[in-house]
Amino acid sequence: MLNFKNTTYVSLALFLMTVFIWKNDQLYSPLIIVLIMYVGIVSWGAFDLRLNFFMQSTTSVRKNVRQVAITFDDGPTPFTLEILDLLDQYQAKASFFCIGTQVVKYPMIAKQIIERGHVIANHSMNHPNKMGFLPSRQVVAEINEANHAIETVTGKKVLLYRPPFGVSNPHIAKALHDCKLKSIGWNIRSLDTLSLTEDQIFARIAKKLSPGSIILLHDTSEKTVHIVKSLLIALKVNKLEAVNLEDFLNQKVYEN
Repeated sequence: MLNFKNTTYVSLALFLMTVFIWKNDQLYSPLIIVLIMYVGIVSWGAFDLRLNFFMQSTTSVRKNVRQVAITFDDGPTPFTLEILDLLDQYQAKASFFCIGTQVVKYPMIAKQIIERGHVIANHSMNHPNKMGFLPSRQVVAEINEANHAIETVTGKKVLLYRPPFGVSNPHIAKALHDCKLKSIGWNIRSLDTLSLTEDQIFARIAKKLSPGSIILLHDTSEKTVHIVKSLLIALKVNKLEAVNLEDFLNQKVYEN
């Protein structure tokens, strides 16, 4: 796993290589290849939490029991209530990575997440589009503001975090370290926010289902509500239990 110091050293080395090759024209082409490879690797690492390129993220767990973790991003919203009803109906538990502003907007729904036995976690205060370009102090502010909103509404001081868009970099890694939060990723990405049909999205999830999987969904549309129902039926058929992240990880998810 790279950290800020490592990536700084690599960048410095590439800068020195650039200066050297600028004075040695015959090596120009190899430098371009190296730079392209470096940019490609760093970009891939920044957008795929499974690689643990900049920071450690849990994306799946080896399980001796048939359990999976269903997780939702970007809520709470009115669709969260429909999903909570479905989870109750199928005796399943899930985890919700909530945006702070949404918690403030829908406090009663946020409370129901806890009251119905699910886990609530941090997904930043504002879910900024430029998350990958924020300095550490602003990432810390996003995390702390969301934590404060969640604690004010639910009484829970959360320990789990999922970066918006699944983006990681040295600034986010440092912010997580400073805030003492654990990053949670996924190994099944539903793509339920894209213009795919419900059948296409469900098929994408179903073919990858296995014990220890962490499934990424978004509690932000009626389409996802329908997909969740299909998923819960499939879990029953395949004798897979959906549990919240506290039970899935077998560790504390709240400080209090």
